[in-house]
Amino acid sequence: MKSNARMLRVGKSIGEWTVPRRPTLFRLAGQYCLLERLDARRHAEELYKFNATDKANRIWTYLPYGPFLLMDDYQYWVQKVSWQDDPYFWAIFSYDANCFCGVASWLRIYPERGSIEVGHINYSPLLQRTRAGTEAMFIMLRWAFQNGYRRYEWKCDALNLASMRAAERLGLSFEGIFRQATICKGRNRDTAWFAAVDSEWPQLQEAFEAWLSPDNFDEHGIEKRSLRSLTQSILVKRFADEVPA
Repeated sequence: MKSNARMLRVGKSIGEWTVPRRPTLFRLAGQYCLLERLDARRHAEELYKFNATDKANRIWTYLPYGPFLLMDDYQYWVQKVSWQDDPYFWAIFSYDANCFCGVASWLRIYPERGSIEVGHINYSPLLQRTRAGTEAMFIMLRWAFQNGYRRYEWKCDALNLASMRAAERLGLSFEGIFRQATICKGRNRDTAWFAAVDSEWPQLQEAFEAWLSPDNFDEHGIEKRSLRSLTQSILVKRFADEVPA
């Protein structure tokens, strides 16, 4: 911590940091998944089909839109969001499932601050709890830090315990709850904040690569070491310590 001429504490200089570029990508590929810029003509019908396998519509509970009972309504929504630069939506293709079965986006993209957020994550049952689903998050995280972003954020409804545990599993530290942050579907939403910063990226990359390695899975695809066990030492603070398992 530095002090200025008036002996007040000030933040550490960021030195010669360069403002990163905004995303302008069409495709990002991994071992288990492929991310393509969301497009209504290419992706909407298949995404709608596999979203519908969640018969209880649980995947829409904490999102500010949906469920979409008609294909036309979902296609209209995809058309509306897919051209935007922020949020920047991806459709996720699982090689194992051989289909597009989830979406995610970057949002609140502030290159001048070096911060970017991941959100609008909506995985159909085919993508949930899979290597492809985890790798999609790693690919998005990796792009951000490799391109000079300093901070990677995750925000969710503070009642969405599954999302909060997912953030910590991915190595993002709990930073607090903003009370009455917004209104979602006519209900109050307290928002939980999580983030990783660039100094943590080398450890995060090592953890993800170790978990995603084929050697980490047996012949039935069962993990030998959990990602949570590989990332927990990186966390600055854990929300999971404050809620029941």
